[in-house]
Amino acid sequence: MKKILLMIGVFAMMLQAKQQTIVFAAGCFWGVEKYFESIKGVKKAVSGYAGGNYANPDYDKVLSYRYNTPEGVINYTESVKIVYDDSIISTEELIKRFWELHDPTQGNRQGNDKGNNYRSAIFYTNDTQKQIAFQTMQEYQKLLNKAGFGKITTEIKYLDKFYIAEEYHQNYLKKHPYGYCPNHKTGVIFPLKKEKNIISYIEPLGGKEIIVIDASFCPYCEKFKKDVISGYKGDIPIRIVHKDRLKGFKLHSKLDVTPTILFIKNSKEVFSHKGYIDPKSFYKVLGKFKFGKDSEAYKVAFNKSTDNRFCKQYDIFKDTPDGVFIDKLSGEPLFDTRDRFNSHSGWLSFYKPIDGSVIYKDDNSYAMHRVEVIAKKSGIHLGHVFNDAPGGKKRYCINATVLEFIPRDK
Repeated sequence: MKKILLMIGVFAMMLQAKQQTIVFAAGCFWGVEKYFESIKGVKKAVSGYAGGNYANPDYDKVLSYRYNTPEGVINYTESVKIVYDDSIISTEELIKRFWELHDPTQGNRQGNDKGNNYRSAIFYTNDTQKQIAFQTMQEYQKLLNKAGFGKITTEIKYLDKFYIAEEYHQNYLKKHPYGYCPNHKTGVIFPLKKEKNIISYIEPLGGKEIIVIDASFCPYCEKFKKDVISGYKGDIPIRIVHKDRLKGFKLHSKLDVTPTILFIKNSKEVFSHKGYIDPKSFYKVLGKFKFGKDSEAYKVAFNKSTDNRFCKQYDIFKDTPDGVFIDKLSGEPLFDTRDRFNSHSGWLSFYKPIDGSVIYKDDNSYAMHRVEVIAKKSGIHLGHVFNDAPGGKKRYCINATVLEFIPRDK
């Protein structure tokens, strides 16, 4: 029994020896915490305050001292305590990730977050970490100089005390799924091994396209990809890329948050959206980009307008070959020619939509009671449904300008 207890004790000491603690400050601690807790080998990432000299700091006190710190007082910086297993991720790799995560040349700010509580810092807990911190700083300074950046202002000092931040700051980005992740990276990275040092760029396709600026471990990027991009089948290409992989684009937006959604025409940015955007809002912005805000299609899709009877698009679509009509924005199939009939009304008419493709809403406008038909994927207005088709069937009266046609064989 004593031998077993001894073995357990030795094993526990070995585990403890591999486990180290270091504290990083790289701007607002929400994104820093999220980034490091996603790295393999990091056991824990906790938001808090380090580097100050007064007792019991809290968020309000730290913010109040960010511009006007009383004489003799050193303010704390928003920090993240990282507990890691150095047999899985080395101290050198972890500290290099810290340098690459933000802009360490900005002094008392990080991007739009200004104040001494956002200053860059490394708080080490042993001599090995100290040595690697200073060594990698010198290496990174040379790389920054070549890229046109200034002098590193990062504090590197021993961790005296770490105060855990309030509970609502812990896992903040998980608790608030609608938003964006600050992106303060310089784009300067440490050299990779030769066989891996292959950088792939994307260049303009020509015409209209959408570029989504992504970042590693950005929860809002993942949510946007899941909620919007995964179901998108439209004909305007969408590509996802890190900001340092763009080549040949003419942009005017600052790529300081992720996701940033760039709407591009012939390599030039038309406009952009910063942060997470839900599907309904995305398709409204896409409609502005694809149709034009003053177009008939946009007015039908988002202002519940109605095509003119026997409009040009109706004439094109009324006698198509066998196939399906799709949502002009999302690319989702909506109606099948097998269910089409000529109602002589001047609008496309169908007995039914493709299963699960539309939703319904009561419409009491113009002193009438009607049932509106809405595309489930994009949320655009399609038309109305009536109970006056031949044989007692329903008549889906649909605007042609918000549809596209695809022959069945394609």
